Amino acid sequence: MTDTPDKRPQREDYARSGADIKQQRERLAASSVRRKVPDAANLARRRTMLRWAKWLLPSTALLLLSAIAIWPEVEHLISANQTTMRELSKVKIESGNLVGATYRGVDEHNRPFTITADTVHQATGNRLDLTDPMADILTQAGDWLMVRSEKGVYMQHAQILDLTGEVTLYRDDGLMMHTPVADIDIKGGIITSDSWVRVEGPFGSLDAQGFLLSQHDGLAQFRGPGRLILNDDAQNDASTGKKAS
Repeated sequence: MTDTPDKRPQREDYARSGADIKQQRERLAASSVRRKVPDAANLARRRTMLRWAKWLLPSTALLLLSAIAIWPEVEHLISANQTTMRELSKVKIESGNLVGATYRGVDEHNRPFTITADTVHQATGNRLDLTDPMADILTQAGDWLMVRSEKGVYMQHAQILDLTGEVTLYRDDGLMMHTPVADIDIKGGIITSDSWVRVEGPFGSLDAQGFLLSQHDGLAQFRGPGRLILNDDAQNDASTGKKAS
């Protein structure tokens, strides 16, 4: 019998001898890197890193959530600080005095008040000497009260404002008072004076030798001797004078 030739297709790249295959396998074996088995120190270091990761990742997530929660408050504080810096930019310091100073606070009933002055000199840690001071106060009934004078002394801790020289008190209902001195307990909402006072308003006019106003209690006391002229009395006196003439 004669051998029949193998007519199956042959690929030349696979037609390699046994020596070529052995040489290629030796090159692959030499170039491969074997993975080393970790020792006890490496295993302990990895366990420590895993323990730290278990605490660190939740703590980081909690910190991020807290930052998101308090960010509105932080933004509010930043805005308030920017407002304060704008106010401070308007204040000038000349020879140890503050020019155009503004002081804001609240009384014991959390009602706001504002004290401004052309110049402020800090005599002590608690006392401020004011030039041309003006105080804006909100009363118990929601009325606006303004008091101004030529000079003043403000005791910061006690929230007491002592005014001297052409003291003028104006209330938004039209009441106006003039006196040479007045003491204001801003915290308690009390204004007092032991000197003469001239009061004018929708009711008429009043002259007295002293007064006490309690904004929280809605109380007004005047010390005599004094004189009260009501608007009706003034009109009657004017008509009587015309008839007599």
